[in-house]
Amino acid sequence: MTSTPQLSISISPHLTALAMIADALAGRRRGLPEPWRRALSSRVGRQGHQAVRPLAAPGCSVVPDSLVPRTPISGDVSVQTQIAALRDLSPDNLIEDLDQTFGSGPLPAHWRPAAERPGRWLDGYASALADVWSAAEPLWRRARPLLDREIRRVGVAAVRGGPELLLGALNGRIVHGERGLLIADLEPSTYELGERRIVLVPMLAGKDAIIVSLDHEEAVWIAYPVPGAQTLWRAPAAPVPDELSALVGPVRADLLGALGRPMTMSRLAADLQITPSSITYHCDRLGAARLISRERRGREVWITRTERAEALLELFRR
Repeated sequence: MTSTPQLSISISPHLTALAMIADALAGRRRGLPEPWRRALSSRVGRQGHQAVRPLAAPGCSVVPDSLVPRTPISGDVSVQTQIAALRDLSPDNLIEDLDQTFGSGPLPAHWRPAAERPGRWLDGYASALADVWSAAEPLWRRARPLLDREIRRVGVAAVRGGPELLLGALNGRIVHGERGLLIADLEPSTYELGERRIVLVPMLAGKDAIIVSLDHEEAVWIAYPVPGAQTLWRAPAAPVPDELSALVGPVRADLLGALGRPMTMSRLAADLQITPSSITYHCDRLGAARLISRERRGREVWITRTERAEALLELFRR
């Protein structure tokens, strides 16, 4: 690529969810903080864990076309859209796609479970995506200021010039120079970008995570960690305890402060050294105020701060 690249940006959270799956569940570690890796892994059931393993098999990044992430080049793509595409894919279509991708010989070992029980595999993959997003969506909402800032940064580079500098600063695995755009860890092939535009997709992912598609005839897209994401991985600044306690009570103030990421009721009770019955009572009150949401998964109940709670806590951090 020798001409100046044309840039645009897409806010498509489905790639954040996929990057988190690869890091936390499939073993392709790219810098996701360990507490989040554990939280996401515990949120997904056994079937989901088994389904996502082929997506990050060591030394092999080839996946059937039907499982490639929805392209963000013509608009933003939601996680729900990606999940619906998986739900709509028939088992027969997956089998056909596996045959076309890997030829008539034996399938790679990591794809054989998908071929043996394609319906179950598709359901497990879609469920894993939904489970991961249910844990990550509150973090995505908190990242809105970072995403808005990135939209402005890309816009300035596209309008005023300097896209080459922007591309070179996206990630340590991406370099833009005289030879064009060089991306580490792609399959060993040469790609001609020509006059195609580049769509940038900021993600909430580990610092070394990138997802790239170079096959579309109109554009290529690059998903990369949004700058400043490290401020979200850390525990949020604690609100002023006396002021928040005066409003909601000391126990509920501590409970809200502890929910920097989704947690189970049992973990909350242990961390705060409160009996399960007391946790249930206070969560009932916070739920009635729409400050937390609850979701039962098997024997565990998961607690998440709502957007309303995030706004309340922000008031007390100022």
